[in-house]
Amino acid sequence: MDGRALRSARSRAAIEAALYALVGEGVMDPTAQEVAARAGVALRSVFRHFSDRDSLFASLDARLRDEAMPLVRDARPGDPLPVRVHDLIHQRAKLFDRIAPYKRSADLQRGRSEFIQGRHLHLVRELRAGLLRWLPELATAPADVRDAVELATSFEAWVRLRNEQRLSRARAVAVVEHLVTTLLPDARAPRKDRA
Repeated sequence: MDGRALRSARSRAAIEAALYALVGEGVMDPTAQEVAARAGVALRSVFRHFSDRDSLFASLDARLRDEAMPLVRDARPGDPLPVRVHDLIHQRAKLFDRIAPYKRSADLQRGRSEFIQGRHLHLVRELRAGLLRWLPELATAPADVRDAVELATSFEAWVRLRNEQRLSRARAVAVVEHLVTTLLPDARAPRKDRA
């Protein structure tokens, strides 16, 4: 790489890191000025690199996936249904809290970015497939039950509980677990007084 290309790559990396940090801190739609100030680059550098927004979004998406993937693990099919429901909801709570500022920011941009539209649809499909891996019982459940469990365990429901209803993570987990076990009565943990 020649000096100019190296400087350009460093500027782009600094802009990506600045944008990632700002959104992670809750700035849902950072301005070019905010990004430039955080990155320590000239405003014109931001505009030059922001001209291809989707490649910038792709870079941020890859970075977030690298951070979030360790939070995701597969179900243990041999576990009893109540254990799988509990573990699924706790895993999603951690994942959703981690990705929340980035997902909310992306949702603001979704109408203007085919890349973000595609990533949103991919996430919906991934979460649906994950739900069926964790709870294969849903494959034979009535469609309204399957759809209701998907809604209860969705990112959108989680954001509603955490942001609009202002629930703690523990309280939000309890609410989701109550919803899912109401929809899937076999998922209720056995009460000790029945043992």
